[in-house]
Amino acid sequence: MNLHVIGTGSKGNAYIIQNDDEALLIECGVKFSESLKALNFNTRKVAGMLISHSHLDHCKHVKDVIKAGIDVFCLKETSDTFGISNHRINHVLPGKTFMVGSFKVAAFDLKHDVPCLGFIVEHSSTGRFCFITDSYYCEYKLPAMNNMIVEANYCDTILKARLDAGEEPSFLRDRVIRSHMSLQTCKQLLQANDLKNVFNIVLIHLSDRNSHALRFQKEIKDLTAKKVTVAENGTVIAFGKTPF
Repeated sequence: MNLHVIGTGSKGNAYIIQNDDEALLIECGVKFSESLKALNFNTRKVAGMLISHSHLDHCKHVKDVIKAGIDVFCLKETSDTFGISNHRINHVLPGKTFMVGSFKVAAFDLKHDVPCLGFIVEHSSTGRFCFITDSYYCEYKLPAMNNMIVEANYCDTILKARLDAGEEPSFLRDRVIRSHMSLQTCKQLLQANDLKNVFNIVLIHLSDRNSHALRFQKEIKDLTAKKVTVAENGTVIAFGKTPF
């Protein structure tokens, strides 16, 4: 399996876990035509799409996904914002496990400014991985992972320096710290969990203004001694149960 980063960040998020035979889509905040290219236009192998929450940078193009005949899995609160009543929409309950093709998925609550889900996904090719974005905190200890996709949106010290310099209005600062995960909180999350079998840590949704990709990568690598990738649009990562 490979992880394809179609888009990450406030301009639009979309991710694909795929091999030649099957694919799982996560988020659709980028034009669906970009995902189609990464799929080589083979939508028949797509098991479904997971959507974390209702903000447009994560779900803006859901109607195109449904038109392509792909099932969508999300909270009812999220689907209510689509204005769509369709058999392709599948409502997810936090704490429940469900199958999306060969992918076993468990959803859990995250701490955002709208209802938001994280996902733990298991597949014979990827092992177990998590997807955590748009959350200022994760209250759960996760089962042992093989791969992790986790938000590291901003750094406390960078944000404070920009605020002190008058480069960041206080109301935006307040929204960020109440809705997104800082580098420092991301590090605490990683320290609180068993990383023994983790092969990839993929950092997603970095802020354009309040992050530093190389610094984030180095600090997480120094902390965990794992392979750390800062996701960028177009990034492709080997995403299996082994390092190779």
